[in-house]
Amino acid sequence: MLSVDMENKENGSVGVKNSMENGRPPDPADWAVMDVVNYFRTVGFEEQASAFQEQEIDGKSLLLMTRNDVLTGLQLKLGPALKIYEYHVKPLQTKHLKNNSS
Repeated sequence: MLSVDMENKENGSVGVKNSMENGRPPDPADWAVMDVVNYFRTVGFEEQASAFQEQEIDGKSLLLMTRNDVLTGLQLKLGPALKIYEYHVKPLQTKHLKNNSS
């Protein structure tokens, strides 16, 4: 299971430590739909996680999502959608690009 640093930051994000024991590949590009859903459940977006499942967002899709996709395509409330994009989707995309640009 994913270990979560429960110290919530002021911006609504939660520090997440990825371990090999969480049953999910460390690279988000390799995540299945349920890996994405479980990630968002674990970081505190229980209600919004189902939208990723309904839209069949896997890791590759997650890494391709734009701000507009998250804000409008998932039919989420604006506040949670902004936090999901800014504090989770965007950093995952940046980390993925950084790790795969050599």
